[in-house]
Amino acid sequence: MLMQASNPSRRPLEGRVAIVTGAGKGLGAAFARELARQGARIIVNNRLKPGRADEAAAVAAEIRDAGGEAVAEHSDITDPQAGERLAKAALDAFGQLDIVVCNAGITGPAAKFSPEGPATIRAVMNTNLFATADILAACQPALEASSAARVLMVSSSAGLYGVRGRAAYAASKGAMNAFALTLADEWRKPGILVNVLCPYAATQMTADVSRPDEIDPRLLPEHIAPAAAWLVSPDLTRTGEIWLGGAGWLRKIRIVETEGGPMPQTLDAFDAFAETQSGLETARGFPGAEPAFADLYKTMARHNSEPGK
Repeated sequence: MLMQASNPSRRPLEGRVAIVTGAGKGLGAAFARELARQGARIIVNNRLKPGRADEAAAVAAEIRDAGGEAVAEHSDITDPQAGERLAKAALDAFGQLDIVVCNAGITGPAAKFSPEGPATIRAVMNTNLFATADILAACQPALEASSAARVLMVSSSAGLYGVRGRAAYAASKGAMNAFALTLADEWRKPGILVNVLCPYAATQMTADVSRPDEIDPRLLPEHIAPAAAWLVSPDLTRTGEIWLGGAGWLRKIRIVETEGGPMPQTLDAFDAFAETQSGLETARGFPGAEPAFADLYKTMARHNSEPGK
């Protein structure tokens, strides 16, 4: 079931301006429509493809027909100048920029890692990571001028757990997750909140693994779009979080570490030690690598100071 607003007259994104990349179809189009429904004015980005319909223009027209405001923008995000053009489009059309949804991406060919694998990884990284970095760097000044700047990176559980036959995609999304968490820390002071959404949805990117007649209607992109709107809302106070969801269900993801213990002194003792770390009863998450290291060092020092250690 699609989410219904508790107060239908309230539009939390009223007055905000959002860029949504890869918004000509699938998740990006669903995100653009939902943000517009919540009051945002949208720059609908999708590159023009020879011999194909103008998908960005179609989504922008759909938003306008529904009473919203939207402008189509056709930059290929792998062009290093795409970010500058996107930021300019937002400022020229609406005078401000508050939200960037980094949705555009590719999966690369489905194949187990092979000698040709590194070339595929470079190509997928170029779209999924480096293009995202270029866009955010170009948009940063405009975001810093916003009273409620929000960045949403659309990632994947593949970047958390890996996925067979998609090493390039998994690597790129894992890098995106780390990039997002780092930016969340670095951009906290200027007030730019950065979060990650890992959606489960049936789109053109999943067409090679499921037939249309096999798709659960609950996995349509529209069912995860409200989570995207929430994560870019000016009411949001969270940053540096990873959320996963689909089919109307949402989960928060945390990276955790066990309490640990003294490192075994012989190789044959490591397996037994590893078994003691299987439970997560005392596991904890940390807001960054530095506090994680500090906690390890503090725990080790406390252990070593105990009598008999």
